[in-house]
Amino acid sequence: MHVTFHLADDLAHALHQAAAAAGLDAAAFAPDLRTADPRHGDFQANGVLGYAKARKLNPRTVAEQLIAALPAPIAAAFDVTIAGPGFINFTARPATLLAWLRAYHSRATLATGAAAAHAGQTWVVDYSSPNTAKQMHVGHLRSAVIGEAICRLLAFTGARVIRDNHLGDWGTQFGKLIYGFKRWADPAALAREPIEELERLYKLGNDATPEGSPALDEARRELVALQNGDPANVALWKKFSDVSLAAFQQIYDRLGIHFDHHLGESFYNDKVDRVYRELTETTPPIAENSAGALVVFHDEHPRFSRQAERPNPFMVRKADGASGYASTDLATALYRVEHFHADGIVVVTDFRQGDHFEQLFLTVKKWFAAKNYRLPELHHVTFGAVTGEDGKALKTRDGDTIKLKALLDEAVDRAFAIVSEKNADLPETERRSIAEIVGIGAVQYADLSQNRSSNYVFSWEKMLALDGNTAPYLLYAVARVHSIFRKQNLTPADPATEAHASPLHTPAEIALARKLVKFPDALRLATDTLRPHFLGLYLYELAGEFSSFYSADKVIVDDPAIRARRLLLCARTLLVLETGLHLLGLRTLTRM
Repeated sequence: MHVTFHLADDLAHALHQAAAAAGLDAAAFAPDLRTADPRHGDFQANGVLGYAKARKLNPRTVAEQLIAALPAPIAAAFDVTIAGPGFINFTARPATLLAWLRAYHSRATLATGAAAAHAGQTWVVDYSSPNTAKQMHVGHLRSAVIGEAICRLLAFTGARVIRDNHLGDWGTQFGKLIYGFKRWADPAALAREPIEELERLYKLGNDATPEGSPALDEARRELVALQNGDPANVALWKKFSDVSLAAFQQIYDRLGIHFDHHLGESFYNDKVDRVYRELTETTPPIAENSAGALVVFHDEHPRFSRQAERPNPFMVRKADGASGYASTDLATALYRVEHFHADGIVVVTDFRQGDHFEQLFLTVKKWFAAKNYRLPELHHVTFGAVTGEDGKALKTRDGDTIKLKALLDEAVDRAFAIVSEKNADLPETERRSIAEIVGIGAVQYADLSQNRSSNYVFSWEKMLALDGNTAPYLLYAVARVHSIFRKQNLTPADPATEAHASPLHTPAEIALARKLVKFPDALRLATDTLRPHFLGLYLYELAGEFSSFYSADKVIVDDPAIRARRLLLCARTLLVLETGLHLLGLRTLTRM
């Protein structure tokens, strides 16, 4: 039996064929196929009701006509029933489930099946984006892990993904940093803890340059010298950038993140003049002068119109002639289209930048339309805040922002204590290796398992728990499946073992198989919405379904055909769990 990766796509196509064969208006009929409540089936077609209502037909009669006209292969592959006024439910038969499990037996076959979604497309994902010369803190966590998961989802579904770390590496703060560096730099501290030393020097420089002071004038002269290409200041600025990137990379390595480019604000410094020119040369101009500044008004948008209670123009160039975020972000959008040939652009930042990116995208659309530039898909992926259990911003006991390095270190230390308590007989090096994966994974997954639009409460107890929707629970599920094969000295997904598998039979076997074939639907939902938590929820439910199967049906039985089919189910569960967790950015374990 031939099955495709998305069984739902087979059904949607078959319903269109059935509509034409039954004499319905096939062009107007939309199946509206959805994943069903497991009690009713695997998939449900809801489109009959709207189609019948618009034509004053009896929906159950229309549903019966469609079922009678379904192509023979679909009729053979699914049990089909009508529920309520005309919902059509499809339940994959055991033979269909087994055929899918046999067809999608490796990460490569899963990826091949998924790749059609974005094949041939190029997507630029802009995430993390910390400011140079400052340590990354807990506020940088969400952009980094959500952005990386989105990159992996897009790549798995066929896109060429370009990861861009749009660093905050330009601006007025560098005048104060250079001022502080030239007076108080400690070479030993710079060698030992470079980014911490740069933070100290910036604070000293900032404190020493109050408004109206001669020192502030000196810091501004340092900035002007940098902007004008003074070799000494440019060398210092480059040193700050190199030191920062090296420190950031230590954290990215622990999170499994790599970037293709680190094109910060400085990269676009010489590209903003084109933006100014092109926004003002159109008829009528897209940007206009307002009190000396160059701004774009989006009068057609009620939230951004000049008649609004709080006028909110998009400032492309400041009144003093300086560029800002709007200038460089517009230049960035154009560069990504012209240089990377982006079909889609995703920018991952917190929700507080929502207004900025909404106006940015509105401006890009007007600008590109006026210049006849190709417009890519534009997505601003926002996320809520990380709070403590008191509902307030996560802080140290002293009230300082928690550094991301310290947060990850504490996660690993806590995981090591748990691993040592449960597996004291393991060598310390192995316990530390497990703790690194579990601790970092717990932090990543605590974020990714949440709907990104919501704030979430950071709780060590919950994120490191071995039950519930947590990384330790899912990593343990993976390790448990590995142990089944290890104890039998078998390799997961060995064709020689699986060849003897008999048809799926028990309720627990069928329930697990039904969950496994829903992986493509969870993957599609997470990717289409750019919300990784949908995949996390699916993996949690899959682990629960496997646990029920493992409790109900003994895997290693005497009958070779039954043993083979249950080992096949174990192998596919392992495959989907590991593939899904890797797509979310987590590393997995064979022992835990």
